[in-house]
Amino acid sequence: MKKKLGRNGIAIVCALGVMFMTGASFAAVPLYRLFCQVTGFDGTVSRAEKAPDVQLEDTVLIRFDTNVRGLPMQFRAEQVTQRVHIGETGLAYFDVTNTSDRPINAKAAYNVVPERAGPYFQKLQCFCFEDQVIEPGQTIKFPVQYFVAPEMATDRESQGVKEITLSYTFYPTEGFQQAANGAQTVAQTSGAAG
Repeated sequence: MKKKLGRNGIAIVCALGVMFMTGASFAAVPLYRLFCQVTGFDGTVSRAEKAPDVQLEDTVLIRFDTNVRGLPMQFRAEQVTQRVHIGETGLAYFDVTNTSDRPINAKAAYNVVPERAGPYFQKLQCFCFEDQVIEPGQTIKFPVQYFVAPEMATDRESQGVKEITLSYTFYPTEGFQQAANGAQTVAQTSGAAG
């Protein structure tokens, strides 16, 4: 004999379903980012604990690309390119300047092109995916320590890669958006009063 759910049972099942879906939607972005970092999927760079013990004679030209989305700031790489041996640790510096009159809250995301180099381009030190607060007029220098894993030279799909572009994009975090929206509301209210 089947037991029927009453109205309260259906309401509980629906509420649990909504709670599960809400939790899953919040977890999707960090879980996807973790998946990409672990696998190198979609040109995402992996994080490494230590540099490789092997350094090959083959070299790769690393290009650095910087982008800003919706922020009053300047963002540039101090070097346009670096040539490194596969397995050698490279060090690059990036400068960020807040050109506004208020603090900026921002994060940087990155990817690598060609995508097939993603699993082999690994970082030892990086400023990415961390909230950064840049004060008005402040310039901050961010280091990135990286290497190209020796396994890239023996992978059939990535053999022959001679250039890799590391691309960073700074974008506003929620705090900056709220501050900007608040400032806009105050300006609109002041304009309406005058």
